[in-house]
Amino acid sequence: MNSAVERAISCMWNRYSEPLSLHDIAQSAILSRFHFSRIFKAATGVSPGRYLSAVRIYQAKRMLVTTPMKVTDISFSVGFDSLGSFTNHFTASVGISPSRFRRMMRDRVVEPPCWPRQARPASQASGVVAGTIGLPEGYSVARVYLGAFSTPIVQGSPASAVVADVIPSGPPSRYRLADVPEGVWFIRAVAVADSTDPEPWTQRSLLVGGHEAVAVTAGMGILADVSLRPKCLTDLPVLLALPDLEAGPDSFAQSGIQVVPVPSAASGRV
Repeated sequence: MNSAVERAISCMWNRYSEPLSLHDIAQSAILSRFHFSRIFKAATGVSPGRYLSAVRIYQAKRMLVTTPMKVTDISFSVGFDSLGSFTNHFTASVGISPSRFRRMMRDRVVEPPCWPRQARPASQASGVVAGTIGLPEGYSVARVYLGAFSTPIVQGSPASAVVADVIPSGPPSRYRLADVPEGVWFIRAVAVADSTDPEPWTQRSLLVGGHEAVAVTAGMGILADVSLRPKCLTDLPVLLALPDLEAGPDSFAQSGIQVVPVPSAASGRV
């Protein structure tokens, strides 16, 4: 990854509370604004402004969970000029209001807005996106949230989504997203995985993955393989309020979320 992009991203994470301009961010990368914008979007898939906005919402989520700060104070702490603007932006990105997100995390209730919001008309054209899910070396079992999103960022309501348990034995595991509307969608995955390290103090690790934009056509199946890997500096923040992937089966069942076993890719079915 280009070191200039990494410098810019570090600047955003360190100075997200400031009124950063494109000039400020490009200056941190030691590049002209035009050249910086071009290489930044090529590296991350989004503009610097959109990335900064995602960092601010992510930090707001962290503050809501780890501090007693009022929502109004948090909104100003992450660089928003008004509570209304912050609340609208947070709700659109995370799927629920700041106050509800805080309550959900405090009570550990599995009620995330990570599923498509409304049933679609039977007449709406849709297709299927499917592919394999690959785990990196050193990981043995994973629970994966995988969805089709309208942007490269995991935010808003997915077009289709699934939560699946992946056990890497034999051929690669396969996922299937049904009823994906016609259009262009980004396939994104977030997972927690067990390490093959047998030490008792090791914990499950966060993994991410995805596939470049796919064009879905009615009645057709699209292949989009996903490889999971540890999260790195240049990855876009996860904004959507996801289910607690560490929760037990009963918690998912009570919330109407089905965790499905991922079939082997040996079948070859889309």
